[in-house]
Amino acid sequence: MNFASDNTGGVHPRIMQAIAAANAGNLPSYGADGITGAAQNALRRIFDAPEAAVHFVATGTAANALALSLLTPPWGRVFCHQSGHIQTSESGAPEFYTSGAKLVPVAGAHGRIDPDALAGALHEFGRSSVHAGRNAAISLTNATEWGTVYDPDQVATLADAAYRAGMAAHMDGARFANALAAQDVSPADLSWRAGVDVLTLGGTKNGCMGVEAVLIFDPARAEEFEYRRKRGGHLLSKHRFLSAQILAWLEDGLWLEIAAHATPAWRQCWGRGCKALPARACWRRCRPTAFSRPCRARWSAPPVLRARSSTFGPAITSTTGRGPYRCGWSAVGRRSRRMFRRYWIS
Repeated sequence: MNFASDNTGGVHPRIMQAIAAANAGNLPSYGADGITGAAQNALRRIFDAPEAAVHFVATGTAANALALSLLTPPWGRVFCHQSGHIQTSESGAPEFYTSGAKLVPVAGAHGRIDPDALAGALHEFGRSSVHAGRNAAISLTNATEWGTVYDPDQVATLADAAYRAGMAAHMDGARFANALAAQDVSPADLSWRAGVDVLTLGGTKNGCMGVEAVLIFDPARAEEFEYRRKRGGHLLSKHRFLSAQILAWLEDGLWLEIAAHATPAWRQCWGRGCKALPARACWRRCRPTAFSRPCRARWSAPPVLRARSSTFGPAITSTTGRGPYRCGWSAVGRRSRRMFRRYWIS
């Protein structure tokens, strides 16, 4: 049992088989191979975006930082949630790849930017001048670091606010598949139709070995990406091993099947566990990929979990009481639920 994110898990067997198959023979390098072209076209079809530019990199940090470098000048500001991955967990990479753009954290409950808080931040940083710089972009994470999701209307509300302020919209979709699995919407509805200009689509946390796609829905913004990716050291020569993962991941809807497996896994644990807790302790039962511990003033991990940190992973063993605690694609069912109720809920 492991409630840490899919970063700790293995690779889905079908994706591993695709990587092995791509190893046969010699193919053109740097993305000029047929596998890469097929993967790019598959994403364009799935997102109903035939004009989108599609590129692959190996890490989520590179995907986010390179995507943002298209949307802001070095003197620009990017508004994101205060717990957003680009704000808390990328070691200044967005600032580095944008050559100095400023991240502005915005408040909001449960990992989602509050529209009123965004309006306040835009007002506070409304001055645009050679002294103050200018507002350039908003970045949303879906699913969020808290495990909650934005629905298309919520995305559209924030994207519209950004556009009215002369800004672009980026979405960190490291767990985009899980956000889709939690809602009855299409990939297009949750991205470009809701106003997203650039989406970073994560495969690594959803069964892949290590690949992220950057979908640039506005072709006018796409020209610089290939130069920035090369300059930043993220253009892999044997590109087919990235693309093979994406192609297998998308084939027959595997990416959504994986996400749909992770979603019921946490729902079973969290939903059943909540029944044993006071209602005030369960601020939200339904989440796509994660569940945080109930909000109690004091909490420490049970001794059995602290003693077995190498078995259960860093998230479940934390004594700080901070989550989230995630189920990956390979999460098991019955034993996970028993352990969750016995050692965490009790």
